[in-house]
Amino acid sequence: MTSSDGAGGLVETWTALGTLWGEIRPRTGRETQGEAGPVAVGRFRITVRGAPQGATSRPVPGQRFRVGARLFRVLAVTEREPGGMYLVCETREEVAA
Repeated sequence: MTSSDGAGGLVETWTALGTLWGEIRPRTGRETQGEAGPVAVGRFRITVRGAPQGATSRPVPGQRFRVGARLFRVLAVTEREPGGMYLVCETREEVAA
């Protein structure tokens, strides 16, 4: 959720929606320039149990996964197979370099 910070800017707040089992597989990584300096950007594929379209337990782009202090922003979600037993989430993790 985004709200005003009272000084003309915005504050982004997050609410936990639940706990999921997931398999995390690294894909690619690179360093880029962020607003405050160098940022390491990693792409990961996270597989979770399936959920029907519209279910609150189904990840959607714009949400994120948290594993300890690590945050993975969800970029895309697809079914791994036609039955939809598992979902494949393409994600991005950004860390100050």
